[in-house]
Formats: sequence, C-alpha cells, structure tokens
Amino acid sequence: MTEPTPDRRTSPDAAPGPDLIRGRERALRTLELSVKRKLEGFLHGEITGLRSGPGSEPNEARPYQAGQDDVRRMDWNVTARSLEPHVRAPLAERELETWALLDASASMDFGTALSEKRDLAVAVVGAVGLLADRPGNRLGVRIAVGDHLSRIPDVGGAAALRRTLRTLLSLPRATPGEHPAVQLGQAITRFNREHPRPGLRVVVSDFHDETWADPLRRLAARHEVIAVEVLDPRELELPEVGLLTLVDPETGRRREVQTASRTLRRRYADAMTAKREQTTRDLRAAGAAHLVLRTDTDWVRDVAAFATARRRASVRRNPMGRTGIR
Repeated sequence: MTEPTPDRRTSPDAAPGPDLIRGRERALRTLELSVKRKLEGFLHGEITGLRSGPGSEPNEARPYQAGQDDVRRMDWNVTARSLEPHVRAPLAERELETWALLDASASMDFGTALSEKRDLAVAVVGAVGLLADRPGNRLGVRIAVGDHLSRIPDVGGAAALRRTLRTLLSLPRATPGEHPAVQLGQAITRFNREHPRPGLRVVVSDFHDETWADPLRRLAARHEVIAVEVLDPRELELPEVGLLTLVDPETGRRREVQTASRTLRRRYADAMTAKREQTTRDLRAAGAAHLVLRTDTDWVRDVAAFATARRRASVRRNPMGRTGIR
C-alpha cells in the first residue's frame, strides 16, 4: 500500500490537547446522529436477545410464595378478589451479550478515500451498539494489537457506549514494525475461550492474514457471528502513478514498484480479487454473516442494507416469532 501520511495524532504518552478532545467529541456526535438518522426503525431492540432476563413489564398473576416472591409485586386487586395473596411476576425480557473483536493492527491505519479503515471499524462498533440498545443488552470490545488482546468491559446504555467509542477513537496508531503482526486466528481463539456465554460476536478486520478460518468456524458454532470486512479501494487495485513506494504496515518493509506497467496492475488486481473471493468462501463456510464496508462508500447505507437483509431472513426463518438481526 502507499506511503502512510504523517501521524497527526498525539503520541500515547502525551496528554490530548483541547483541539483533539473537541475533534473526538464532534466525531462521536456525528457518528451517533448519522447512525440514528439512517438506521431509524432498526434501533431500540431490533437485535433479538438470546437469553431471558428479569423484565419490567407485568405478566400474569400467580399465588404468592413466601420467602421467594417480592412483596412489592403483590397484586392487591387479585388478592382481594381471591382472598389469597397473589403477585404479578414480570415478563422476562430477552438479554443479549454482544462482544466485538476489533483488529487494531497497523494495516487498519490505512485509508485513501473518505476515512481510514480504523475509523470505519470504530464506526461499525458504534452502529452495532446502537442497534443492540435495549434493556439488559450489553456491549463489550476486545482490541487486538500485536499479540495483546485488551478489553473494554461489557456494559449497557447510551452513556457507556459513548465512553467505549471515545476510548476506541483515542487509540494510538500502530507504527509499522512496532508490534508483531496480529494473528487474527489466535485472537479469535482467545476471544471465544474468554467469552463462552452464547450471544452476538462481531469480528471487525481486513482479514489480511491466513489464520482465522478455523477459529472463526469454532466461534460461530457457539455464537451468532457477524464478520465485518473493512476495505480501501487502493488495496484492490494499483493506481497508474509511475514509480510508487509501497510499505508493509506490519513489518515496515518498503518496496518500489513501477505502476505504469499494465501487466503488473492487472496481476495485482487479479490476485486481490482471488483473495477476496476466498475470504467470502471461508466466511460462508464458517457460518458467519458477512458485511463488507469500504472507505469510499456510505458505510451507514451499507449497514442499513445489511440490517434489512438480516431482518428479512429472520422473518422467513421464523414468521411467527420476533424479528431482528441475530
């Protein structure tokens, strides 16, 4: 890929200045407004929970059981009519535990169009959090950098989601060669082992390495999995700009190529097409839903189209039940 632009962010050890803080807050507000506006109708519980939890809506009345029932739930009308203590138990709500695995390797700090891939990855985590926002639902994030897998605890609510996005937006860039390349397969294996409770799992990456297919299949055997593939157009084909310096973001190695060669550009495009087709086949074989986001398109529109397709598929599978993105 092309030579990265100079880092305009502060170093990890430097305190963020007021301009940077204001920029992050503007980014958060813009993200929330754009997602809510374009995904209206999919928010507030369209992602169906997988486990029943204590609800708030009243259900049918039943006889009071001393020592087990909360007297504050006593139904005095039924008690008076039946001359026997009754309580009205809450209707169980469906809870969903969502964890997102975010690939924060150096290759994600690349972008030549509307945004960098890392920014797009953070945005889709925010969209998932908004789509899954309902009582009892929680969103946690694991961040893969090198051989480390950091953690943002799973919490619920809009305020917690904003804190999560603020943390993700403030992540320092990975300097080429600074960390070992992310082994996505190892990260998914640990991700699966440390979060065994069934729920929704979202893996956000460019899927550049070759280690993830089997671990993702094991992940999908236990959870609903959405694999979000983040791409930039310059990764798919080389521009005709003459002599071009390419930098491996994982190792920092440089190589100069002559892009005036039509044969070279065609071979590169064919290789990337073949790789993307293989990625699609592997994701389908793993049983994961596949969402492709590009830095040169309207990602919110693409998420909305994906949500619509998943919702319709859910209706076809279970026309009498609740619908949603699962």
